[in-house]
Amino acid sequence: MAGLSARTGANLVIGVIERAGSTLHCTALYFDPQAGLVARHRKLMPTGTERLIWGKGDGSTLPVIDSQVGKLAAVVCWENMMPLLRTAMYAKGVEVWCAPTVDEREMWQVSMRHIAHEGRCFVVSACQVQDSPQALGVDIANWPADRPLIAGGSVIVGPMGDILAGPLRGGSGLLTAEIDTDELIRARYDFDVVGHYARPDVFELTVDERAKPGVRFSA
Repeated sequence: MAGLSARTGANLVIGVIERAGSTLHCTALYFDPQAGLVARHRKLMPTGTERLIWGKGDGSTLPVIDSQVGKLAAVVCWENMMPLLRTAMYAKGVEVWCAPTVDEREMWQVSMRHIAHEGRCFVVSACQVQDSPQALGVDIANWPADRPLIAGGSVIVGPMGDILAGPLRGGSGLLTAEIDTDELIRARYDFDVVGHYARPDVFELTVDERAKPGVRFSA
C-alpha cells in the first residue's frame, strides 16, 4: 500500500484487520506518498457481535493527518454514530472525513450527510460490496439470486450535506469528486460546531489520549 501511495502520489486511507498479539482490531491505516504508513486508528467500539471477536482501541489512535487534500481523519462504521467521538475529531480540525463501513442502509446515507453538515467537512464513505449468497456458494432461504449480500452505497458528500458523488450501489466501482477546501471557510462562517457555535461554559468534553496497554514495564 505504501508503494501504491508513492507511485500514484495519493494519500490512502484503508480499513484492515490488525493483529496485535492474539487480539484482532478493526483498524484504519493512513499512507502518505512520501512517508509511507504514517498513522492508524483502532476502532474504539466494535459493532454488535463484532465484540465477540475484536478488541477495543483507546484514545491514543485518534489521528488527524495533514495531506495534500486537507486534514484527513477516519472513523469506522458505527463509530460515526458516537457524538462525542465526532466532537473530538471536529475539534482536531478534520476537513476530509473518511468513513469505511458495511452499512448499506438508507439511514447510513442520512448519517453521512449529517456529519458533513454538522462538522462542515467533506465526507468520503466507502461501503463494501459482497455478492449474493448463491454466488458465494451459500444457500439462504428465499434470498434472491441477483441480490448482493452487501449492496454497497459508497458516497462523497460536501460540507453543506450535498451529495457530490454516489451513492454507488449494486457493484464495485470508483467514485471521484473534485473538492475545494476553501468551501470549508464559507461553510463554517455561520456554523462552527466546536468554535463560535459551542457553549464551553455549559458543555465540556475531555478526551484521554493516553495509550492503555493493560501491562506496563518499567526499568
